[in-house]
Amino acid sequence: MAAAKTRSNPTYFGPNIKLLRTRRSRSQEEVAVALDVKRSSWSGYENGTAEPPFDLLLRVSDYFKVSTDKLLKYDLTELSESQLSSLERGWDIDLTGKRLRVLATTVDAEDRENVELVPEKAKAGYRTGYADPEYISILPTFQMPFLSRDKKYRTFQISGDSMPPVNEGAWVTGEYVQNWHTIRDGQPYIVVTKEEGIVFKVVYDQLKEKGSLLLCSTNPLYQPYEVPVGEVLEVWKFVHYISPELPEPNLTRDDLSRSVMDLQKEVSRMRKAMETQGRLAF
Repeated sequence: MAAAKTRSNPTYFGPNIKLLRTRRSRSQEEVAVALDVKRSSWSGYENGTAEPPFDLLLRVSDYFKVSTDKLLKYDLTELSESQLSSLERGWDIDLTGKRLRVLATTVDAEDRENVELVPEKAKAGYRTGYADPEYISILPTFQMPFLSRDKKYRTFQISGDSMPPVNEGAWVTGEYVQNWHTIRDGQPYIVVTKEEGIVFKVVYDQLKEKGSLLLCSTNPLYQPYEVPVGEVLEVWKFVHYISPELPEPNLTRDDLSRSVMDLQKEVSRMRKAMETQGRLAF
């Protein structure tokens, strides 16, 4: 399913209202009566042979719970089921990934941006409180002097074993991503979603093609999956992580061969030493 087109085009209005009407299982007559217009006029709006007056456009927007901007500028027929459902529930979702986002944040006594800490026990609340300044203000904070002062960072505690070498319980710091079209394919990101909350994954940008992000794990036991852009709340680019556990060594074939050879040499040395001791004892 392709992402919604964003160029302004009045021909989107007709197919959009027809789509929204049929999804509600309403006839043209029923909608026309509800909006106090003639059925023939409504048919003209859906067919694109007539344009609604401004006051009717506002009533249509209120009736379907979809903003006038989306009714006129986006091809809703190309949205995923999840995106359409979100729109119909009255959520003003971002269909492009380019929206200017206002981030709730905190500063220290010297007016420097804090790095807020989101521990495991706070992750459930973060999904609903991420945009609430009052909620963000109660999170633990600290400073990392080696991070840029021109960027915003936040640290999340990670659960699960889907992203080795990052172990469960590790603290992953991310840089806030304002424009999701700057996401680099194959790079790790912290993604905050409506359904799953906070997840740490390797991300691929499918916003233009499918209106979604593809999330992958470094653990091959976990299958990749798509998240519609309307389900995404925040994206943070991986910067570094802190873990109390040492990652398992990942030896290359050459490293492994050298290790085996070194081990064989050590065994040979020990064998010769034992043989020498045996001769001396004799």
